Amino acid sequence: MFHLISASGVRHGFLVALLAGAVSVCQASDSAAVAPEAASGLAASQLFQGQHFAVAAANPLATEAGYRILRAGGSAVDAAIAVQAVLTLVEPQSSGIGGGAFLLLSSEQGVQAYDGREVAPAGVDGSLFLDDQGEPLAFLDAAASGRSVGVPGLLRMLEQVHQQHGVLAWEQLFAPAIELAETGFAVSHRLHTLLDSDPRLRDDPLAARFYYDAEGHPHPVGYPLRNPALAEIFRQVAAGGSDAFYQGAIAEDLVSRVQQHPQGGGELNHADLLAYQPLIREPICTPWKKFNVCGFPPPSSGHLTVMQILGMLESLPVEVTMDDGLPAADWLHHYLEVSRLAFADRAQYIADPDFVEAPGGDWTLLLQPEYLAARAALVAPNSMGSGGAQAGNPAETTLWSYAPQPNQPEYGTSHISIVDAQGRALAMTSTIEAAFGARILTDGGTGLPGGYLLNNELTDFSFRPATDEGQLIANRVEPGKRPRSSMSPTLVFDAESGDWVASLGSPGGAAIIHYTARTLIALLDWQLAADQVLSLPHAVTLGGPVWLEASGFPVTTLEALNERGHDVSERELTSGTQVLIKTPEGITGAADPRREGRVMGE
Repeated sequence: MFHLISASGVRHGFLVALLAGAVSVCQASDSAAVAPEAASGLAASQLFQGQHFAVAAANPLATEAGYRILRAGGSAVDAAIAVQAVLTLVEPQSSGIGGGAFLLLSSEQGVQAYDGREVAPAGVDGSLFLDDQGEPLAFLDAAASGRSVGVPGLLRMLEQVHQQHGVLAWEQLFAPAIELAETGFAVSHRLHTLLDSDPRLRDDPLAARFYYDAEGHPHPVGYPLRNPALAEIFRQVAAGGSDAFYQGAIAEDLVSRVQQHPQGGGELNHADLLAYQPLIREPICTPWKKFNVCGFPPPSSGHLTVMQILGMLESLPVEVTMDDGLPAADWLHHYLEVSRLAFADRAQYIADPDFVEAPGGDWTLLLQPEYLAARAALVAPNSMGSGGAQAGNPAETTLWSYAPQPNQPEYGTSHISIVDAQGRALAMTSTIEAAFGARILTDGGTGLPGGYLLNNELTDFSFRPATDEGQLIANRVEPGKRPRSSMSPTLVFDAESGDWVASLGSPGGAAIIHYTARTLIALLDWQLAADQVLSLPHAVTLGGPVWLEASGFPVTTLEALNERGHDVSERELTSGTQVLIKTPEGITGAADPRREGRVMGE
């Protein structure tokens, strides 16, 4: 049951505190684990209302590009390509053609899952991120180097889905990004803030000349930033398809910058680029309440972990009581405890399914109601604490040979949700991993200023391939393998009619799982409006400490959770959730106030 929520009260106190400059009280090491990108302030979340189509993206210029394509009669896929091209330009810290994505699409052909995740080069092995003593490298030493770059998959995947579901011509979809790259766009407050705070991007000569002035200061807010190199790269891709990216001058420059990186060259080569293939996977659609929630299968851990959390909560006799318009400590305790159990299973089992078999041969065994009920029964009045949650055994007759992966930082991403005039719904989460990826800017061999950033996606693998006793870790580095992800593009349908209900997703590293789970609960169970949902403060654990969003909850909630044995502190939690939801009047939606997103449509 759900009792008494006052969303207006929630938003007022939370917004006032953050807009007044509330800051996190946690240490930087914790920030790496759960806040992949720095906070840049909070805007008021606005509720979009339309009737025919809508697009939600992380930057207003990208949203506008998708809106133009939809108005021209383009499909949701067409719009997503235009949006992503512009995001490569205006939100380079989060995603781009140098990275990868998961795309979930509902169309006349049903729900399809397109895997454009990066892969490890053929020349890597489990020692990739170990030093000479066999110890894991510091995260930034591993990430800001050529060794961290996986084979980009985004453009190959987008081309594949466009061939099946595109309406407008491929070259037409890059026109908005080319125009903006040539004429310039105003540097946003968020981009300026992240450029200013990044410790490694200035080390790259091309990036230093492009994003900073001669004294090393980032270009100010409002600075008209032109990117002629990216405009030329997009012209080549528009004319020649994804082949123009994976071979020729663009590929030559990519490989050279990876292999010759001064902080450690990577193994990626031309053969790796030519061998890359996107995959069409079977989505996992899970019953929950009166809905069918569809998400991405492994190598994403997102859907499985989200639905474990929701399924275990269903097995607990806990009512949602409120404290000043926010979930009270009792509900938060149960939510955090089932999250610990879900993250323990995630660390134990989930990796690239082409390399690691599901427990019992079926990933959905992790979502069976009987299994989740047994797991939920482990929740006690007091917290099991950091490290107290152990993985379960969903296939009781199967011996599992892998060791759980130790915690390590996970980073960036951007999310796009679109519904077109024909009712096709899309959710795509894309990434270059950390903010600004590997901190390698490539101009595609054009010799012009600017370009695009390469991913550091291989740091999503376990740095340690095995335990000290030699037990292998499922998500270890292997040639041709796709690193485990937390990206959770989600489409929701009415269980009875099959009609589309919602499209959502978020950036945020491993905390994506919490942002997605909380959004589903508040949107569909508590039945709050989308803007109210996205203004609620976050509560996060990855199995260890608990982080509550700074100034989001009353002190009494922190005290009550600490009394139950949780190690609680506050911090900025910079989600970037996009939500579209069907209503009797049409479509509503909202963009996360913690970033600079926008929803547009008609």
